[in-house]
Amino acid sequence: MITSDPQRAGVISALLAFLIWGFSPIYYRAVESASALEILSHRVIWSLLFTLFLILLSGQQRILLNLFRNPRLLLLFFTSALLLGVNWLAFIWAVNSGQALEASMGYFIFPIVMLLLGRVFLEERLNRSQLLAVVLVLLGVLNLLVMQHQLPWIALLLAITMGLYSLLRKKIPVDSLLGLTVECLLLSPAAALYLAYLEGNNTLVFGTRGAALDLLLVGSVLVTALPLLLYNFSTRRLRLGTVGLIQYLSPSCQFLLAVLLFHEPFTRSHLYTFLLIWGGLLLFSLDSHRRLRRELGRASTS
Repeated sequence: MITSDPQRAGVISALLAFLIWGFSPIYYRAVESASALEILSHRVIWSLLFTLFLILLSGQQRILLNLFRNPRLLLLFFTSALLLGVNWLAFIWAVNSGQALEASMGYFIFPIVMLLLGRVFLEERLNRSQLLAVVLVLLGVLNLLVMQHQLPWIALLLAITMGLYSLLRKKIPVDSLLGLTVECLLLSPAAALYLAYLEGNNTLVFGTRGAALDLLLVGSVLVTALPLLLYNFSTRRLRLGTVGLIQYLSPSCQFLLAVLLFHEPFTRSHLYTFLLIWGGLLLFSLDSHRRLRRELGRASTS
């Protein structure tokens, strides 16, 4: 029923992907007895096994092997894997150290960071609305720095690493499943060595706190590979502008969880900062919508 309507299937897939990402802090809090590095290592290992299974199921193993014969491509993947690993680690650490609110800020800032990266690396010009959106976000960051003498470095780290990762993946002509598999393969030796180190020092949480926690750690694949595959399924069926608007669902859920469920401090300084960031995002979204309508109008008359 759902698959007979590509548009509907795309919307449902996008909603599921961003809801999984949005509520993922609940998962990380459930496994917080493990360190952030151990959680990251499990995330890499189990995601690798899952994606390899999908590769075998789809008969793409020869394509995967051919990717390792291209040194330049491998260097790009190695860089993207490092950026992804840092992003994952920073998010897990932020959530489990009581800073999920700042983590959500990072993903609100992310679209604006992409604008700046496009200007710097792709020579894309910023119009007035986009430039004002950037200024409002920068003012939000500056407000937190001045009012609380605190640079939101977690938010900036998450936004910048995800922005650089997205920019780099645009240059790699490989689909998401193959790409994620290669990235997990490149990260897996370090992940396996770290788990072996913890085992050797009798500090490995996996296998020591009961079957429920073990299953949750194995289930890290559900907040890693699954939403990414759903996301890419949706982008093939929806306009990017539609996906761009739905993506705000993820940091919105993280924001609400941080304030309402985790009871993290939400001061007046935080309020002003978020209002400035949300104002910038509103301008960015309205501008994107206007440009998309103009492009569709030109396409319909040509």
